[in-house]
Amino acid sequence: MSRTTTLRSFAAHIDGQSVSAQSGRTYRSIDPFTGEPWAEVPDCDATDVDLAVTAARRALQGEWARYTATRRGKLLHRLGELIARDAAELAELETRDNGKLLREMVGQMAVLPEWFTYFGGLADKVGGSVVPTDKPNFLVYTRSEPVGVVAAITPWNSPLLLLSWKIAPALAAGCTIVVKPSDHTPASTLALARLIDEAGFPPGVVNVITGWGPETGQALTSHPGVDRIAFTGSTEVGRIIARTAADRLTRTSLELGGKSAHIVFPDADIDSVVNGIVGGVFAATGQTCMAGSRVLVHEDVAEAITEKLVERTSRIKLGDPMLPDTEMGPVANQRQFDTVTKHFEYAVEDGATIAYGGRVDPELGGLFVQPTILTDATLEMRAVSQEIFGPVVAITTFSDEADAIEMANGTEFGLAGAVWTNDIRRGHRVAAAIRAGTVWINAYRVVAPQVPFGGFGLSGWGRENGAAAILDYTESKSVWVELSGATRDPFVLG
Repeated sequence: MSRTTTLRSFAAHIDGQSVSAQSGRTYRSIDPFTGEPWAEVPDCDATDVDLAVTAARRALQGEWARYTATRRGKLLHRLGELIARDAAELAELETRDNGKLLREMVGQMAVLPEWFTYFGGLADKVGGSVVPTDKPNFLVYTRSEPVGVVAAITPWNSPLLLLSWKIAPALAAGCTIVVKPSDHTPASTLALARLIDEAGFPPGVVNVITGWGPETGQALTSHPGVDRIAFTGSTEVGRIIARTAADRLTRTSLELGGKSAHIVFPDADIDSVVNGIVGGVFAATGQTCMAGSRVLVHEDVAEAITEKLVERTSRIKLGDPMLPDTEMGPVANQRQFDTVTKHFEYAVEDGATIAYGGRVDPELGGLFVQPTILTDATLEMRAVSQEIFGPVVAITTFSDEADAIEMANGTEFGLAGAVWTNDIRRGHRVAAAIRAGTVWINAYRVVAPQVPFGGFGLSGWGRENGAAAILDYTESKSVWVELSGATRDPFVLG
């Protein structure tokens, strides 16, 4: 795929059809590397949302309802195969939209089919059970039924990966879906809609709408035809969605922000630690909810860790994310660029020392910022307490294990963390003490469809991935069957 000046046009996907917005309006997606528009997509509104939700409701009650779980699983397997076939194109679409490294997006697309294989295999493993009771004249059993129409709202940093965490278990459970991708990264999701059709899913089972600004998402999350909301994004927007969902008691899962910590003990392998920190915060230009943006390092090795980290960071190659040797691309959009650069100012104002970086990249300009290392950081500093969502890491020292745990937990977020030590007993002990949904020991930024992911505190509600994720898209129904035919006193509880 070449960077031509010709705009690529994409259509929304409603009820199995490629459609324009009812208003006829469109908007353009900007390539963060070139700063130029490269794609044009529908600017949908509440009218389009209603059409999509209606289509999903009709599909839920129509042909899709008659599909067996085994048949749903086979369709998910087929979708995974099609994603593998078109992985290169999907990866390039995401890089054009969000500026992340093509090599990273190629890696994501390579593993993406695993989510559809995993949940496709689980589709017919979710069943009810016979429940023994103290009432011998009753057979009691449970059924797992799809929760209904799901609104899936996804962010701009890893659009298809984070969408797959939602639609794979939802489809396995028998739900239907309306997807609203981020304003900034609509293209790959619209391309996936075509593959869903090709895989053989009935019309209306998966619908994709795009729209600029908050109105489209608000219309979707407040729609009375939506039974469940699955959202990944900022804590700020998550709060808004939670309040909207509360009015209708809509079931909701929220995968939100983070301010995750690496805890580095003096016996850890320094080279591995530095590699893990770089991968945890400078990979993806720091634009990941699980970014390890705080480094808590024992005072005995703080100088050595900082020195090596600065040296490695100084060698990170910034440039065109399409090129194989580029290690860090631009920030994804102007709003995020402004947030990151503002935090450079905050860091200086709050008394942190900029050990490396801390400014717009002088050679590339545009939306490129330098990978940045802050030292002399304290928990009160904004760069330490607030999610930046950019390539900024703050280093703080600690004196003992209890001190490190207190610092790691000294945040309202609780998404992830890491423990670096060669003492396996300490590794397990500290991992248990950290209040976070995921903790890696001597590693960072690893996920899999089999492993639950989610956070504590302001990092959200619920978990995605893992076998239990299907159950989050089901309702449990209890069925009582009277076996004796006898009558009983109608005024006494049975």
